[in-house]
Amino acid sequence: MKQLFKAVALTVAFVGAPVLAADTAEVGKPAPAFTLKDEAGKTHSLADYKGKVVVLEWANSECPFVKRHYEAKTMQTTQKGFDAKKVVWLTVDSTASHDAKFAADWKKKEGFTQPVLVDTDGKVGKSYAAKTTPHMYVIDGQGVVRYAGAIDDDPRGKGAKTNYVKTAVDAVLNGQQVPTATSEPYGCSVKYKS
Repeated sequence: MKQLFKAVALTVAFVGAPVLAADTAEVGKPAPAFTLKDEAGKTHSLADYKGKVVVLEWANSECPFVKRHYEAKTMQTTQKGFDAKKVVWLTVDSTASHDAKFAADWKKKEGFTQPVLVDTDGKVGKSYAAKTTPHMYVIDGQGVVRYAGAIDDDPRGKGAKTNYVKTAVDAVLNGQQVPTATSEPYGCSVKYKS
């Protein structure tokens, strides 16, 4: 009886594995699909950007780490270094207490142009396993996750030596392997609903 149970469990695990892999963000595997509305009510789906490099930035404007990066223009400078015809930058806010108006007010205050996708229920954030704000992902034109982790190697704000996102996007655009495909993200924990 034990062997029968083991065989059934292994079969279920084997059959279920591809579905689980498709539902989580993992470097080298297809990125989880999503559709979210931005602060202006416009819908964005990952599938809309096929053929382009997509940078996902998890953010919470109340987080001191996010504030520091926006005050220091880390995000804005990184974003401006890319060809907008080839690279799409989407900011995602999975904070349970934030809504479209909150996102719109932050965007206006900071004066940036990228959409802020509102993920109040946290489903997309959890599917990407976004842990911190900021937490960054780079997805190539075929929809494969090529980088996951921190924006840079500067958690204390003393001056970054390596901007992981810029390095990853440049590598993807040049058809090269991303030198650092993962790093430990730093910042505030994502304030999920539950």
